Order: sequence, then structure tokens, then C-alpha cells
Amino acid sequence: MSIRQRLYPEPGQVVGLVEHCHHARFVYNIGLEQRAMWRRDKHVRGDRSAAKVTTSTQMRELAQLRGELDWLRAGSSSVQQAALRDLDRAFTNFYAGRARYPQFKERNDREGGFVIRDLTVHRLNRKWGVVTVPKVGAVRFRISRLWADVEAASSARVTRRNGRWHIAFTTPTAPKIKASTGAVVGIDRGVKNTLATSEGRMVQAPSLTAAEQARFLALQQHLTRQRNGSRRRRRTLDRLAVLRRRLEDRRTDWVEQTTTDLAHTYDLLAVEDLRVPNMVRRPVPKPDPAQPGVFVPNGARAKATLNRAILASVWGRFLTRLEHKMPEGAVVRVDPKNTSCTCAACGHCAPGNRESQAAFECEACGHQAHADTNAAVNILARGLSTIPEESGYTAGHEARQQPSGRKAAVNGRISPTATSAAGNANQPAA
Repeated sequence: MSIRQRLYPEPGQVVGLVEHCHHARFVYNIGLEQRAMWRRDKHVRGDRSAAKVTTSTQMRELAQLRGELDWLRAGSSSVQQAALRDLDRAFTNFYAGRARYPQFKERNDREGGFVIRDLTVHRLNRKWGVVTVPKVGAVRFRISRLWADVEAASSARVTRRNGRWHIAFTTPTAPKIKASTGAVVGIDRGVKNTLATSEGRMVQAPSLTAAEQARFLALQQHLTRQRNGSRRRRRTLDRLAVLRRRLEDRRTDWVEQTTTDLAHTYDLLAVEDLRVPNMVRRPVPKPDPAQPGVFVPNGARAKATLNRAILASVWGRFLTRLEHKMPEGAVVRVDPKNTSCTCAACGHCAPGNRESQAAFECEACGHQAHADTNAAVNILARGLSTIPEESGYTAGHEARQQPSGRKAAVNGRISPTATSAAGNANQPAA
């Protein structure tokens, strides 16, 4: 885990921080290229006697390279060595199936980052502290968390994005939030309504206002007509960065507050196990069989609009933070198949049950409800069905055996003696 604080470097210190970002990027890219060339040569030539490229060999070669390049020697060796450790961690995650193959980092004066391995922090007063950055000196940062947590950090990562500097202190994992309320809930994630609970609550992720969106679009149009490297282009990028920062702050604040509220309210949450990376993939091009080299429409424009809406809903970040804050097993992922077209009252599954994005009316029993709420009830039922009965989570919920063999759960608190009918807003229509 990490504690992210706002960094306030002096104008003279910004130059040194930017140089550290460039050095870390250069070392990371050249290390990645070296590993890729070794693997390619080994595959083509079949020479297994060649010395393997590892972090240790690259560390030794980095020391030699620093002796040859004055501009690299002017930087911090610890920052550059940390970039090679980042590369090694990227390959470890790739081989473990947790991430894709490492990619080269692009040169960008507005974004970047590096690691501080030997961390030294001092507190100036209640609101301000300083961190020692190699070759730069003491840089001020704003204290918004407990100082004991900051002081216990073992390392830190400095990042720059959209014109702002931050420092993330690596700390032990934060304690889990245990609600102990006995409440359970199902959550359906969507585009129109970012979150819909089985209790009928709708939550929407924040975005830019209509005026801000119009301004953002106008600035992007200006940017396409401006020359690279010009002062007007830099000013336009600064204005775009302000809007991007504003949107990122709103989304981050929404995710943190929403997940914390859910963690304090419920003991068990059932959510769909959505494969978001697969959902936002581009459609495959469709060649025209009659005309070689010509492609027919494949709905790429409409899919791009849907992809932007999905990414704007921050589904992945929401679920990740929820699992970080709640105890293990408190967040249950269920199969999302047919949750939106299955009736929560009788279990009848048919595409015609869902008339529109919001309207749901069962063709078999006539049950009417909001489509997202109905899906959330189905998600909760599937989540409870995967938990052993001795766990106690299903106590207090009437499990009605339906003709299809599925169990329907009723929203409410867990009580060994309580019994309730399938009520609330999701009751079958009379």
C-alpha cells in the first residue's frame, strides 16, 4: 500500500526532478531493449550458452555506462538502479500472468516518475514535511495523513502528471474495515448508472460539467492546429491539464468515499466478475471479400463511444479499492451471464424481459422493476448461493425454490431468527 501526498518543489528543484524522470525512463527503456534482444537472439540462433541478462548483470553494465556518459553520471545512481528493479518487477508480473509484456516508456516532459530507495523524511510542522531527494535536496510535501504512517515508509515514488508532483510513500497494508452490521447487498455496474444496488440505490460517477466538456473539446481542437513545441501549444496543454486534474480528483474522491461507505455499511457485497479489458477492445476489422484491401463498416465508432463510457465509469478501480478495504471473502465475484434478463421474482430468463435500459417486465409473471435493480438482486442471489451455509451469510434470507432450481435472496440484515418475504421494491407485481 502507499500514502500519496502532494509534492511542492521549488522552481529550481523541478529541473532536477525532471532529469531524474528522464534518467529513469532511459535506463528502463535500454534495459527492456537489452532483454528483448537477448530473447530474440536466443530464439533465432538457438545459442543457449550466451550469458543470461538479469538485473545483476544490468546493474554492473549501468555502472560502466555511467562512467562513459557524463549526463547520466550527473544523475543519481540509486534512482537509475531503481528503474532496473522496476523493469525486473514488470517481467515478474508478466510471467505470473498479472500484467502484459513490459512496454517502452515514451518521452514526455509532462509525465514521469522515479523511485527514492533510501528514504529520509522530516516534519516541519503540523501540515508540512520535507523528503530528501538525491541530487535535489529537501523537497516540501503536504501532510494529509498520520505522520507515524509516513515516517514508517520504507521507500517512495515521485510522480508528475498533468503538471502536478506527488510522492507515494510505501507503507504496510492498511487494516481492513469490518462493518459487523450483518447487511449484504448486490451491486450491478453499468454505464447509465455506474452502480445500482439490490436495495434500489443508484449512484453515478462524477464527470466534467457540460461547460467543462465543451471547453475541453474546444481546447483539443485548438491543439490539433498548433505547432509542436510552440508556446501557444504549451499553454493549451496547461489548460487541458487543469481539466484533466479536476476530473481525476473528482473520480478519485468518489471512488474512495463510495468504497469506504460500502465497507462500513455491509458485511458482504456481491458484484459481477466483469472482464473490463476485454470489454473495451477494439472491434476486429472486416475485410470486403469482393474488394481486396477494402474494409466494410464494423461499428468501430459506436464501440469507441461505449469504451469511453466504460472507462469513465472506473469499474476496475472501484472494485480494486473495495477489495483492498474489505476483509477477504467479503467481496464475492459472480458470473454476470444473463443477470440483466433474468427475473428476480420467478427466475424466468428471456431477452424480452428487458424492454429498455431502465425498464424490466417479466414475460412470465409480470414482475416490474428497474432493470439495474433487478440485475443487482440476481447478483446478490448468485453471490449468496456460492457461500457455504455454515458461514452464516445466508441466515435470515428466505431461500425460495423456484421452478428453475435457483435460489432468490431477499435484501436485509442477517439474523438467525428473522424471516422475510421477497419484499422491498423488488416484489412481484400483483
